[in-house]
Amino acid sequence: MTDRYLSVDQVAELLGTSARFPRRLIEERRIRYVKVGRHVRIPESAVDEFITSHTVEPRRGPRARYGRAA
Repeated sequence: MTDRYLSVDQVAELLGTSARFPRRLIEERRIRYVKVGRHVRIPESAVDEFITSHTVEPRRGPRARYGRAA
């Protein structure tokens, strides 16, 4: 049990968003969380998984869609 459990405010700071965004993720069950009494905690690994699953990789290929970058 080496995973750190973060508060909603800590997750918001980590993601660079307001506290409303992690609360919405919790409400929509798009991120794992733990209820400790009335407190909600999000495992640090769940935040890492969320970031990894929503990372968009750059396109690699012979043709760029909008031409060349300057």
